[in-house]
Amino acid sequence: MDNLELIKVIKKSIEDKKGEDIKILDIQKLCVICDYFVITHGYNQPQIDAITDNIIDEIGKLGISPKRIEGGKNSGWILIDLGDIVIHVFMNDQRTFYDLERIWKDAVSMDL
Repeated sequence: MDNLELIKVIKKSIEDKKGEDIKILDIQKLCVICDYFVITHGYNQPQIDAITDNIIDEIGKLGISPKRIEGGKNSGWILIDLGDIVIHVFMNDQRTFYDLERIWKDAVSMDL
């Protein structure tokens, strides 16, 4: 499965749990750590946990497991590292505070 197909699975798994304002940033020309960021947010910790769990479940069905998960319960921000793709699941206020879209403003925003 290529990265764009995997991102579509990730996006659908976020949408299934009502993740808000999903952004996909192509950072291949800006960063050597990964190729894509997927950014979303929710409005409470149970929603953040549900989004995160659903992503992990759906990619698991494809035989993919995260290399690392950072953050966790009550952190307001969970990062799922898949290698080429890094997923950021924020609480809405944390997303505004960190404003990754501004930091990575030179990235190509993708619409899948």
